[in-house]
Amino acid sequence: MKILDLLERSGATEPFRHAVAAFVRDGRPAACLVFNRECPPVKVERALAKALEQYPHLPIESIEVRAASGCEFFRGTLEVHTAVEVRRVRFHWDCKWKAEQFGWHDYFGFPDQGRAAREFGHDCFRAWSEEGVAPKRAAATERELVSA
Repeated sequence: MKILDLLERSGATEPFRHAVAAFVRDGRPAACLVFNRECPPVKVERALAKALEQYPHLPIESIEVRAASGCEFFRGTLEVHTAVEVRRVRFHWDCKWKAEQFGWHDYFGFPDQGRAAREFGHDCFRAWSEEGVAPKRAAATERELVSA
């Protein structure tokens, strides 16, 4: 399913919906859609799609992605913010692993990670584990302590 279809079916807030739509057009972060510069937009889009798929009921106000990317992987953390809580998720997207699961190999005999990425998109997550849910106020206080 495409990200805009997932967004349409979600409980996300209007400002977040607009930020995601703009992101799909231009690949740039926004105030309510934050990611570090080591994050390729195509991989951020896959993480957003997975979040929208996993949390369709949440009134998402913003998402922050902190991750590292390589040819076949994208791994890190994602925070889903609503008005009352922050959900922290650790994830590992891995198209090589997905290709190995299907026994797909390229011309040279390596796992066909390109095919897996094209065919499965956001379904190449090897791991997606929620690490916790914190009340919004507590999460902000924790972040303030870490940055101090």
